[in-house]
Amino acid sequence: MTLNSTRTLSNGTELPVFGLGVWQVHDGLECERAVRWALEAGYRLIDTAQAYRNEASVGKAIRDSGVPREEIFLTTKFYPGGKDARVEAEKSLERLGTDYLDLYLIHWPQGGPTWAWPAMEAAVDAGLTKGIGISNFSTAELAELEKVARIKPVANQVQFSPFEYRAALVDACEAAGVVVQAYSPLGTGRHLDDPVVTRIAQATGHTPAQVLIRWAIQKGLSVIPKSIHQDRIVENAGVFDFELDDAAMAALDGLDTTGRTADALSQSGKWWS
Repeated sequence: MTLNSTRTLSNGTELPVFGLGVWQVHDGLECERAVRWALEAGYRLIDTAQAYRNEASVGKAIRDSGVPREEIFLTTKFYPGGKDARVEAEKSLERLGTDYLDLYLIHWPQGGPTWAWPAMEAAVDAGLTKGIGISNFSTAELAELEKVARIKPVANQVQFSPFEYRAALVDACEAAGVVVQAYSPLGTGRHLDDPVVTRIAQATGHTPAQVLIRWAIQKGLSVIPKSIHQDRIVENAGVFDFELDDAAMAALDGLDTTGRTADALSQSGKWWS
């Protein structure tokens, strides 16, 4: 595997297994720099969202990078507090300054997992996005959506790390032809000081962040760590020159706190009703 490795989605497009997430990255220079540095480092997947309020900066950085748009896999997400996902996709494209999305996700299943899907499908029909998918959907919510979907979701983006090892959810998604993408693979920094993670990092000659990212990649996921620091953006991409052995993978698996759940988030962790 390399930085250019991909997973083939059910619609035939290629999703990079590694990219940059820009959650909590401030609109303006901070976001523009992070995206530019990522593209300079060889990243070709950029993930944003309407709720992040930084789509304009992402778009500017992509245009200024000199990297052809067709070489970049661009994702944004429908904020489910809105009413019409197709209309909001048009607004996202205007902010991003591009003609199409590679992937458009429902950010979370607020109000239920199915109501927004017809408008997501309309966004595909209108040529606004190549693919549509979901984020923070559980196995049960995915199953409910599949019953009514004319166009199947191609991806489910969820919180995923050795500490949130949602194995049953990943298995259900894979069985349904849905690729799982991991956000917060570093636990927003919380997991970097764990003794097991640091021991494996020392043994492999890599950083704790690289170990956590590599673990998720070896689980078959696409991974989108976030950083605003150039050195860490470069460092996070350095996960394709080593492989975690079975013992290291098992030790990391043992850090799970979710019971290998089929849920996307615990009931207490959900921020919507």
